[in-house]
Amino acid sequence: MNFNTVYYEPDSLTYPLGQKLKADFSHLPWIPIKSHNRIEEMQKKSNAEFYKMKSYLIIGTRKTHRYVENAKISDYLVPFTSSGCTAACLYCYLVCNYNKCSYLRLFVNREQMMDKLLKTSYQYSHPCTFEIGSNSDLILENTITQNLQWIIPYFAKEGRGNITFPTKFTMVEPLLPLDHQGKTIFRMSVNPSSIIDQIEIGTASLSKRIQAINSMCEAGYPTGILIAPVILTEDYKQLYEELLITLEETLTEKTKKQLFIEVIFMTYSFIHRAINQEAFPNRPDLYHKELMTGRGRGRYCYRPEARAEGEIFIKDYIKKYLPEAHLVYIS
Repeated sequence: MNFNTVYYEPDSLTYPLGQKLKADFSHLPWIPIKSHNRIEEMQKKSNAEFYKMKSYLIIGTRKTHRYVENAKISDYLVPFTSSGCTAACLYCYLVCNYNKCSYLRLFVNREQMMDKLLKTSYQYSHPCTFEIGSNSDLILENTITQNLQWIIPYFAKEGRGNITFPTKFTMVEPLLPLDHQGKTIFRMSVNPSSIIDQIEIGTASLSKRIQAINSMCEAGYPTGILIAPVILTEDYKQLYEELLITLEETLTEKTKKQLFIEVIFMTYSFIHRAINQEAFPNRPDLYHKELMTGRGRGRYCYRPEARAEGEIFIKDYIKKYLPEAHLVYIS
C-alpha cells in the first residue's frame, strides 16, 4: 500500500488511533475534510482515475452503527472499523457512484464500535455471530491499524457468540498467537488462479491464501472458505474443478475435517461496467449478455438456467474433492 495523500476529518485526531495514524503517516500531506462520505475532490474525478484514487487514505469517525440482519454465515452485519480497500476486484460490491468506495477509509472510534458490539452480543436469547468485515478487508486494514490484535482478544474475553470476517489477504501472522477462544471465525475467499490474476487485482495469490487458511486452522480458529464470486467464464467448469483439486491437495487434513464452505455467484452492475471500461480497459469484460439478466437497480445476475447448472456442478465437485467439508449455502 503506497499512499500519497491522507484526507482526514479533524476530530479524528482526538482519538488515540487517529493520533497513531498521524504519526505513522506524518511524511504525507494531510488534507482536512468535512466528511469522509462526501469528498468533493473525489466526486469530480473521472472513472479512468478510479485505481489511482486507491493511493488516497481517508481517516474519520463512523457515524452509522445500525446492524443489519443477515441469513448466511452470520446473524448480523456490523458497520465496523473500515470501509473500502486498496485492491481492485472488478466485481466488488462496494463500488458505487461518486467514487466514495474506491479508496480505504479508516474509522478511529473503535472503542465506541466495540462497546456497542459487546452490549449487543448479550441482548439475544442465544449467542449470535456478527460479521465485522462486510465493508472492508480487515486483514489488509490490520497492517495499518493493528485493530485485529485488539479486537480478537477483547471480544474473546468480554463478548458473547462469535465475530467473523472474510479476506483475500494473507498477513495473518500477528493473529496466530492471540487468545481468541474460538470466538473469531476466519474465512478466506478463493477463486481459480487465472481469475485472481486478471480480476482480483492487488490481492494475494491462491497458494498464499491456502497457506493462510492452514495457519489459522492450526492456530485453532474456526476456518472456512468462500468460493466467491463464482464467475461463469467459458471454461469455468475446468477452472473450478482445478481449484477444488488444488484445495484437496494443499489444505491440511485438520483443515479439511473442520472446513465449512460458502458459495456465492457473481452479481454485476452497469456502474461496475462503466468504471471498469475506463479504469481497466485491458481487463476482461465481466458482463455477458447471453448469460445475464437484470436484477433491479442496474444490477445483473446469471440467468436461472445457467445458474442452476453452475450450482449443480459446484455442489457435485465439492462433494467429490472435499467430502468432509460442510457446504453452508449457495447464493
